[in-house]
Amino acid sequence: HTTTTVEFSGKYKEDQLKIDGKKITSGEELSRVHHQLNLVRNLASSHLHARVESENNFPKAAGLASSASGFAAISLAATKAIGLDLTKKDLSILARQGSGSASRSVYGGFAEWLRGTHPDGSDSYARQIAHPEHWPELCMVVTVVTHGEKKIKSRAGMAQTVANSPLYKAWLESVEEDMEKVRKGILEKNFHLVGATAELSALKMHATMHTTTPHIIYWEPETVTLMKEVMQMREDGLTGYFTIDGGPQVKVLCLEKDAKKITKHLTGIKEVKKTFLCHAGEDAKIIEKGLF
Repeated sequence: HTTTTVEFSGKYKEDQLKIDGKKITSGEELSRVHHQLNLVRNLASSHLHARVESENNFPKAAGLASSASGFAAISLAATKAIGLDLTKKDLSILARQGSGSASRSVYGGFAEWLRGTHPDGSDSYARQIAHPEHWPELCMVVTVVTHGEKKIKSRAGMAQTVANSPLYKAWLESVEEDMEKVRKGILEKNFHLVGATAELSALKMHATMHTTTPHIIYWEPETVTLMKEVMQMREDGLTGYFTIDGGPQVKVLCLEKDAKKITKHLTGIKEVKKTFLCHAGEDAKIIEKGLF
């Protein structure tokens, strides 16, 4: 999760940003946050600068969706700080402009990002498929094989893939069918349908990036080791399915009854530096205690 505090005030001469205790004074992170704050300022007809502090309980920019939780958090915190009270839909649209995946992180439980068709993006937002309590038995064991930040950010990587991967069109043609399978699997609590579809979808997505020019290969040797380990576990009767975002970390979908065994097994592999056991999360929310 990401915890973010935002304050707009006339005492600030420029936007200030601190992430995980480190002041960010230049670069892409500051530019993206500044852009997001500008969107909020435009909504509120304000010219006030802001102080932003944010903390993650996991490595950022390492393929663990830190931009998703980060931009959902800053979108909610900033709109509340400036006096706005957006609907979940409008908050999702706002968060998406910082990070596409952030559109989903506004919601708890299981959420789907609608691609939309309008040029202005007004119909591209997330919706909740099911509440967090819908399927408490579903788990995800997140393995961290490297704490290093990836060289190519997800948004840039996807833009490059769309531009020149010969496999992109074929992947796109299969996305809706995969979405229907996962949607059905979630609603019916069909673990094998969700897991098998997610695993194949991840491989197809990475295949498009592997075939861009220049190539984008997020995987590290440890990534491949973990993928093969999960496949071997299934053959041995311990059922889990891997999925990988834009980065090297491997996440293993499993059921609660197998979660401890899978976590113990993966923790014993030398390539794994850390594991997190995750369940469906809650909505983005305002908490009492700020970071400053």
